[in-house]
Amino acid sequence: MIAAGIDLGGTKIETQIFDNSWRRVETARVATPASYDELVLSVAGQVSWAAGQVGGGAIGLGAAGLVNPITKLALASNLPVSGRPFADDVADAAGRALTMTNDCRAFALSEAVFGAARGRSPAVGLILGTGIGGGIVVDGRLVQGPTSVGGEFGHMYAPAHLVVAHRLPVVACGCGRTGCFETLVSGRGMVRLAEALTGEAMTAPDVARLKATHAGAAQVWAVWCELAAEMLMALVCTVDPEVIVLGGGLTRIDGMVEDLQAALSRAQLPGFPVPDVVLAEGGAASGARGAAYAAWQEQVAHG
Repeated sequence: MIAAGIDLGGTKIETQIFDNSWRRVETARVATPASYDELVLSVAGQVSWAAGQVGGGAIGLGAAGLVNPITKLALASNLPVSGRPFADDVADAAGRALTMTNDCRAFALSEAVFGAARGRSPAVGLILGTGIGGGIVVDGRLVQGPTSVGGEFGHMYAPAHLVVAHRLPVVACGCGRTGCFETLVSGRGMVRLAEALTGEAMTAPDVARLKATHAGAAQVWAVWCELAAEMLMALVCTVDPEVIVLGGGLTRIDGMVEDLQAALSRAQLPGFPVPDVVLAEGGAASGARGAAYAAWQEQVAHG
């Protein structure tokens, strides 16, 4: 066995073991505890089980949130880890080193190396769901800088011209900033758009189901695509990716790839091409596999 990846989510912790061909060969899953101490012990237990499978192989942990590179303290919205040295505490409890990677970055790496963006570079992975985030991969390696916030695409500001034109609310984001893309383009953001544009209460599944037959839902979808395309355009202007891979719950909306590709073409400078927009291939395996691969790369780099 070459490596193990642990996907830590709000409801479950899933550990996957990969062989030398990066095929998943073993899986273990437990529920995510509610308290910090129990969470540390539960993840440490998964690390210990994984160590028994991979021996000296790499072990990676993929989880939502960030780790401050200076203080080593975590910041997360759906896990009880904020303000705590979570990664260090897990390593101490397990007696085993591990590599922690943001789950959106792990998704991007997995899709770039094994999934829909394999063989293409630069590649951007983008999760569209309850939150919005992603990662940038160049030649099979995550682009990671000194602040650890690279990839927090949802916390760039939504464009003023669309906010004004559609009379959209400027909302305080959970990250502490105001007016982020995530407040309008996430699943909850689509609900906010529906209320602002139509005065109706519509969930993202409602919009998906009705956008071809209901004028209000069609308007919400059109504005959502405009906003999402502007977020993609910001990535085109900064990263210039060859491909953008989409994952997350919102990508289950029928026609999303085609509509976003068209909206991105309209947002682009006249006459210039745009990157391919594609759906992820890895499904639920992407997070754990990306975390495992990031850990393996780190292990190889350090001998």
